[in-house]
Amino acid sequence: MVLILLSYKKFIAALLWGCFFLISCENDIHEVQSLSKQPLNVEVMDTVISYLSQGGKMKAKLSSIYMVRTQDTLPRVEFPKSLHVDFYSDSATQESFLDARYAKYYEGRNQVFLRDSVRVFNIKGDTLWTNELWWDQGQQKFYTDKAFKVWQHDKYIVGTGLEAGQDLKWYKMKDVNNSFILAPANQFPQ
Repeated sequence: MVLILLSYKKFIAALLWGCFFLISCENDIHEVQSLSKQPLNVEVMDTVISYLSQGGKMKAKLSSIYMVRTQDTLPRVEFPKSLHVDFYSDSATQESFLDARYAKYYEGRNQVFLRDSVRVFNIKGDTLWTNELWWDQGQQKFYTDKAFKVWQHDKYIVGTGLEAGQDLKWYKMKDVNNSFILAPANQFPQ
């Protein structure tokens, strides 16, 4: 009888300890899910100036008032408030520059997604406007499938879909419409 009572007490003790752990280890499912959604590593910086170089030559100078760098499955750098980039030639003279209200740089792909009032200017005064633009740093070009406007000294071109060099010296336009060319009056027959 003593043996049954002793084993009964052990059973009750084990049952109480088990209930204690079940009750005390409570996790809210929403809290656990929110922890797993948070990025692993986030760096935030104010007033950023960064220089890009290739082959020991400065190619671009980036400046922004706010930057967020996230290290997770797809490392990226976001510029949620604005981005300004000055582009330089091999002789370190400024060729062009761009402004955008938002940018996201994908580190593994070497590409930057730009959106919201994107403007690119070159030293000749040519200007590209669009609301969405991709910048491929490796190929030193811009491209978009969205609407764009290009202003040159003698042309105003409107269309959808564009590819251009980052110095705006060349363009490939897909669907051009509502455009015009300014010609001097002496080029028309009288």
